[in-house]
Order: sequence, then structure tokens, then C-alpha cells
Amino acid sequence: MPELPEVETVRRGLIAHILDRRIERVTVRDARLRWRVPKSFATFAQKRRVVDVGRRGKYLIIGLDNADRILIHLGMTGRLLVLDVSDSARPAQKHDHVDLLLERGLLLRFHDPRRFGAVLPWPAKETSHPLMEAMGPEPFSEEFSGDYLFNLSRGRSAAVKNFVMDGRVVVGAGNIYAAESLFRAGIRPGKAAGKVTRAQFELLAEKIREVLGEAIEQGGTTLRDFASAMGEAGYFQQKLFVYGREAEPCLVCKSPIRRVVIGQRSSYYCPSCQS
Repeated sequence: MPELPEVETVRRGLIAHILDRRIERVTVRDARLRWRVPKSFATFAQKRRVVDVGRRGKYLIIGLDNADRILIHLGMTGRLLVLDVSDSARPAQKHDHVDLLLERGLLLRFHDPRRFGAVLPWPAKETSHPLMEAMGPEPFSEEFSGDYLFNLSRGRSAAVKNFVMDGRVVVGAGNIYAAESLFRAGIRPGKAAGKVTRAQFELLAEKIREVLGEAIEQGGTTLRDFASAMGEAGYFQQKLFVYGREAEPCLVCKSPIRRVVIGQRSSYYCPSCQS
């Protein structure tokens, strides 16, 4: 599933191609995504100019010139492809669900084999969107800090890895990035969040920002389906210290990396470097 760094990579790729282009035509081939594309979507988006491409958590927000927005979620296997309409070698495929034909011969195509993604209208009159109302702060925002995590975690028995992966606590710390951040902070993933000290949370908040920042700069993490807006794979996986490395030697101390299941997710850690 594309996580925050992958989505931010897509956002940056889209800006370079679709900003300041008018949407000439909208084609919805299959509206049956996770949230159905409404019949009014084509009328909503057509003839509007793209003035912004933003992001909130894992949602992409395409701003239009009348202050309306298009909300896009990539789901499990969604991709946004930027295509030249003159390229006849790329006809629409089975899982190409929504096309935005832009002026000057550019096509933005939403492709999603499992259909867990979303392409939705977000009218300007709606100041907030129900899909994002319960989301925690962005990891690069001033609101997110070690003090914030420490205060929110008091009395919680949930594993610290599950705590920071909770999108109501902070957005963007998905399974891979939580594992890598905890390794860099020297904290075992199964430790109760309520037992993590303020100083440890200060370091963890720093490492979450560090790991996510590196992943964004390197184009995200390629494991299965992620590709950037231009179809280029991310390569942050080359820098993983623990994730997916069960029984391999720790890159710091050479102890074998261990795997445990926490919250039905595989979690990887070094028994020597993390306590």
C-alpha cells in the first residue's frame, strides 16, 4: 500500500505536469471504487483549471480554479499515470477506471486493480472532509513532537509501534517506516506506549521525521505496487535496517534481526540495539 512518502512523491511528480492545465474531459469507466465515483463528478471537474496539488496524510488533493477540490486516495494498488494522449501504444486497460484529459495533450489516469482507492469531488463549500476529520497531525508539522506523543501515550498499554501507526495519533508512520524509526530510536516495537519515556519519544519523533524525509527524497519504498506518477519505482528499500530482514545480521551490531507479530502485522527489530 502506498504510504505517505510514496504519496508525497506522486504529489511532487504531478505538480510538474498537471499544474495550470485545464481539465477538458472526464471519463469514468468504472465508478465502483471504495467510495463510488458520483455521477456528477464529470460535470464537477470538467472545464476547471488545476491550481494546486496538495496532500493530507495519504490523500492527494487537486485544487481547482473555483476553489473546489478533487480528493484522491490510492488505496492498496492505485496508481496515477501521466500519459501523452498521442501515445497510441497505451490504450485503456481493464483497471484504468478514471481519466482526466488535460489541455495540451496530457492524460491523468487512475489505475487500481483492487479498487480500494477513491476519486471524489470535494466542493469548496465543505470546509472539511469526513474522510480526514479524525486524522492526527502531519509528522513535519509543529504540532507533532516528543511532548505530544508522550502526553497522548500516558496510560496506554498498546505497543508503541501500533501507537505511532495509528493515523489518529500521527499520519504517515506506516508499518515499514514505524519499524525503521523505532530501530533508529533504539526502542523495541512491542514496548507499551505508556512506558516509553519523554526523552525516548523526543528521539522517536525526530527519527520518524528523519525516516519519512529520507524516503520522500529517495522516491518512496518499492515492495509491490508503488510507482511514481511517471511510473518510476521508489528505492528507499535499499536503506532498510530491519524491515523484511528476519535472521539477517543487524547492520550496526551484527545480531540477527528478529520478527514478531504485533497487531497482526510483522514487526522487525534488533534485540541488541533496541530495548
